[in-house]
Amino acid sequence: MRRLLSFLNLVFTTVFFSIIALILYPFDRKGGKINKLGRLWAIVHLKVCGIKVSLEGLKNISEPPYIFMCNHQSELDIFALLSSLRLSVKWIAKKELFFMPFLGWLLKSGRNISLDRENPREALKAMNEAAQKIRDGMNIIIFPEGTWSKDSTLLPFKKGGFFLALRAGVPIIPIGIEGTGKLQPEGCFVPREKGLIHITIGEPVYTKKEGYFTKTQLMLEVRSRIERLIGCREN
Repeated sequence: MRRLLSFLNLVFTTVFFSIIALILYPFDRKGGKINKLGRLWAIVHLKVCGIKVSLEGLKNISEPPYIFMCNHQSELDIFALLSSLRLSVKWIAKKELFFMPFLGWLLKSGRNISLDRENPREALKAMNEAAQKIRDGMNIIIFPEGTWSKDSTLLPFKKGGFFLALRAGVPIIPIGIEGTGKLQPEGCFVPREKGLIHITIGEPVYTKKEGYFTKTQLMLEVRSRIERLIGCREN
C-alpha cells in the first residue's frame, strides 16, 4: 500500500510542479524559484516514501559557486541531494531526459543543462556555456560515473565534468551518498522500503591549486576523496 501511495504521489507531484514551473518560467530568468519547487518536490516524495536523509559536512560549503560531484546508485540520489543542499543548484543531464513529458519540462524550466553525449561538438558547446554560467555564480551537480553503479564500487569516471571544472576555474566538492541503492535498486520506480540515506560532503578540491594540470589528475583526486567518504561510513 505504501509503495502504491508513493507511486501515485510521485506522478501527481511531478505533473503538478511541472505545470507550475512552466507558468513561472517566463518570470524566473535564473531558475531560482523553480529550483525551490524542485526541492519541495523532493522533500514531499521522500516524506511520503518514509525516507529520511542524514547530512554531514555542510560546513564545507562556504563560498560558492561549486561543482558538486557525487557517486550514483539510484534515482533516489537526485531526491536526496535536492532536499538536502540548501542552495540553488543546476544539473547536467543527458538530453534525452529533457524530452520526457513533465520531467523534461521541470529540467528545461529550471535552466538545467542538456548534454548530447552522441555529438561531441554540441557537448563541447554545452560545456563552454555551463562554464560561463558557473563563473557567473551558478552551482552544478554532476554524477561523474555517468550512470548507476549496482553496488558501492565506483564505476569509471567520465572526463567531461573535470574539463568543465578546469574551464570554469571553480572548486569541486566531492559528495558520498549511501543507502539509495538498497532502498531503490535499478528497476524499481519507487523505493521498496523505508529507510535512511547518508550524505557526506567533503572538503573542496581547488582546481587552481598547483599540481592539478590535467583532467586525469583532477579526476583521480576527486575519485579518491569520494571513495574515502563512502569508506568512512562503511568502516
